[in-house]
Amino acid sequence: MATKKTTPATPASTRPLWQRLALRRLKFLGYVALVLAVVLGGSYLFAPQWLMAADMKRQAMTAHVEKHSVQVGDTKWVYYEGGQGPTLVLLHGFAASKEVWLKQMELLSPHFHVIAPDLPGWGESSRVDGASYNIDAQVARLQGFMDALQLQKVVLIGHSMGGAIAGVFAAEHPEHVAELALLDSFGLKANENEFSREAMSGKNVFAFDNREQFAKATAWAFGKPLDIPGRFQDVLIRRNQENRAFIDRTFNELRDPSQYLSLQNRLDKLGMPVLGLWCHDDKIIDISALDNLRNGLKNAASISTSMMTGCNHMPIIEKPEETARILTQFTLSH
Repeated sequence: MATKKTTPATPASTRPLWQRLALRRLKFLGYVALVLAVVLGGSYLFAPQWLMAADMKRQAMTAHVEKHSVQVGDTKWVYYEGGQGPTLVLLHGFAASKEVWLKQMELLSPHFHVIAPDLPGWGESSRVDGASYNIDAQVARLQGFMDALQLQKVVLIGHSMGGAIAGVFAAEHPEHVAELALLDSFGLKANENEFSREAMSGKNVFAFDNREQFAKATAWAFGKPLDIPGRFQDVLIRRNQENRAFIDRTFNELRDPSQYLSLQNRLDKLGMPVLGLWCHDDKIIDISALDNLRNGLKNAASISTSMMTGCNHMPIIEKPEETARILTQFTLSH
C-alpha cells in the first residue's frame, strides 16, 4: 500500500512584521470608526442636543473663550470670556444667546478681552417668573453684571435687541462705556416694513412649532436658508416651544413705543464715539434706522457708520470676517 506523503503546516502568516502591525492598526481603526459611527448616528437620532452641546464647546475652544457664571441679586448670568486687551462686551438679540457671538469671539479674542453673556431670561442665564425683561429692566440688570465683574470702561457692542440695551445703558451709565457699537439695532425709528407690520399686528414671527415654520422664522433674519440638520432643527423647535410663554410675553413688551423707540429717545445723551453697522437688506430693522441714528447723535464724540451688502439681519454670522474687521477698526481708532 502506498504511503501518503504529508506537507508541513504553513505558518499562520508569512508577511513581514511591519505589515502585520499595520493590518492590526487598520483593523483597530476600523473598529473605532464603526463604534463612532454607531454612537454619533445614535446621538443624532435620539440625543441631538448632546451633539449640539459638543459643537458649542468645540467652537468655544476654537475661540479661546471659557464659560463662567456669576450671581447678581436674583439673576445668574452665564457668559463666555477670553482674550486680552481692551474689553469688549457683546450683547445678543431677541430669542438668541451668547453662542451667536462665538465666531466673532474667535476673530476678536487675539486682540481684545471679550465677554459675551446670555442676557437674563435667555440661554443659560436665569429667569424670574413674572418679571419684566424689557429694555429698561435689562439695562438695570446689566449695571449689576458690570459691577460684579468690576468692569470699568468697556466697548459695548449690541446686536438687535442687544443694541437697544447697549445704547440705553450707554446713555444712562456713560461712565462705564468708552465706545458704543450698534449692529442692526432695535430701539430706533425706522421706516415701516413687512416685519414691523406683522409685529404691530401682534404676530410673533419668531414662534415656530415645526420645520416649515422654523424655516420661515429664520428667513426673516438670514439672507440664505440655514444649513442645519433636521434633528438639530427639532431641538431648536422644542426649545422654542418650551420658552414660548416667555418669548411671547417679552415680544409683546417690546411692541410698546417706550421700547421700540427706547434708544431713539436717548441718542442726544450719548457722548462717546458711536458706530452704527447695518446690513443693507435687513428685513427686521429697516436700513432707514441708520440715518435716524446718525441724525440723532447730536453730542457723540464721533460717529462712524458702515453698511454691508450680502446679508440680512445677522451680520455677525452672515459676514463674520467683515463685521470683526469693522469692529476692530472702530475700537482701535479711538
